[in-house]
Amino acid sequence: MATSGTTYRQILADLKKGNYKPVYYLMGDEPFFIDSLSDYIRENALPEEARDFNQLVLYGNETTMSEVIQRARAYPMGADRQVIIVKEAQYMMKKDSDGSGAGAPAPAEILAAYLKKPQMSTILVFCHMNGTLDRRKKVSADIENAGVLFESKKIREEALPAFVTEFMSENGMTISPKGISMLTEAVGADLSRMNSEMNKLVIAMPQGKTEITPEFIEERVGISKDFNIFEFKDALINKDVLKANRIAAYYESNPKMYPMQLVTAAIFPYFANLMLAFYAPDKTDEGIADQLGLRSTWGVKDYTTGMRNYTATQAMNIISAIRKYDAKSKGVDATANTGEGLLKELLYIILH
Repeated sequence: MATSGTTYRQILADLKKGNYKPVYYLMGDEPFFIDSLSDYIRENALPEEARDFNQLVLYGNETTMSEVIQRARAYPMGADRQVIIVKEAQYMMKKDSDGSGAGAPAPAEILAAYLKKPQMSTILVFCHMNGTLDRRKKVSADIENAGVLFESKKIREEALPAFVTEFMSENGMTISPKGISMLTEAVGADLSRMNSEMNKLVIAMPQGKTEITPEFIEERVGISKDFNIFEFKDALINKDVLKANRIAAYYESNPKMYPMQLVTAAIFPYFANLMLAFYAPDKTDEGIADQLGLRSTWGVKDYTTGMRNYTATQAMNIISAIRKYDAKSKGVDATANTGEGLLKELLYIILH
């Protein structure tokens, strides 16, 4: 039953098939995946009429492992199983002993003893936030052997588009690259908020329609379809001077929503990758995709366009300029202007 390396998607797919394990230890720094999995179990493992007597939520700072295991060993009442969810389990696991008296065993030891022969009619879920168990400790291996040990890691910025695409696909929706960029730019890596915003879009979608358009996002989420980072990058890639300056002026008039640091962080990866593309041994779409580590040739067009509009030397100078102006915006150069005009200065260097 070992589940080392099990992903969030794999666990969720297994749960949706009705394949429940006797124990789930969900831990890590990204609360969204932990909450999502525990919520799914809470809402689906038992029929609604069986939950009053067979579903219990405990908190790690208010209970002990001995009490949790005592409840876990009990049999369900008038149902095939019971569900016990321990929120904030990290508080319980940090204790040196279970607190039941002198020489009491540590919570991990009590859990390890239970895992040797878990109650198969109990689904025991631990939600351990902002940290992990020491995987070198025996209890970690015991959890993996008996059920599921899952580490919920913070998602990287570059992985957000895939997260959005997967969500929309699972809900029978499609979304354009521009729409994805609008959402990720506005929400960032706050997955709970991102999930909430995407749910709003899906629920609001008129019956019979499946495409989440930029216009629909603008209407429902309040993100501009004309002045987002996606459009700004597109203007730079195509050397559209008028469009780029119009967007830059909008950003400088809305510094709280579009601070300089956000803009430089958004455009730097493109020019860094453009530099790599110039040195691809194979200049075909496939060769450039391989050079950039892209999963497909879907995004290569932006780089072939950039290679027509910029030289390798220009790309190198632009990378240097972005770094310089990002530092200026943070006050690294004490004599530099850190406010109005910096983005326009950088834009002039890029486009000319």
